[in-house]
Amino acid sequence: MTTDVGVSVSVRNTGTTDLSSPVDTLLKSYGVHLESGAGAGKADRVFHDQRTLAASATENLDLAGSLTDAFGVAQAFARVKAIIIRAAAGNTNNVIVGAHGSADFVGLLNAAGTITLRPGATFAAFSGSADATGMVVTATTADLIKVANSAGSTSVTYDVIVIGNST
Repeated sequence: MTTDVGVSVSVRNTGTTDLSSPVDTLLKSYGVHLESGAGAGKADRVFHDQRTLAASATENLDLAGSLTDAFGVAQAFARVKAIIIRAAAGNTNNVIVGAHGSADFVGLLNAAGTITLRPGATFAAFSGSADATGMVVTATTADLIKVANSAGSTSVTYDVIVIGNST
């Protein structure tokens, strides 16, 4: 398993003055490449899925063993190198991520933090360098990512990708 995760920004901002048309160009990329394996600069676990929550529903993504990969193999994460969550553009309600309460995956948002993903919004976090060890998962005490539908009117759909290590 090899992994490349990144974020790119390309902005061309133009203006008008009396004697010129100034241009401000921003090109910036942040990313990490992970080789196959466990340890720094490597990843050997991946979970990805498109999920739907009924109106007002919540679920817990258990990073310590209940998630399975595309081959049906349980993925117990000891460290998370990247996590991406995207709310479907067609959602009416928001997708709320975080604040499990008793076993929050604190590597993501600390214990009480949440992120609100409006329809079409994406949240991504990844280790910023090739030798990064990742965000630590502690089984039974800090291994759950709570995902909730913000309202009782309609269901929400979201994509989730988690990449990490077994040790």
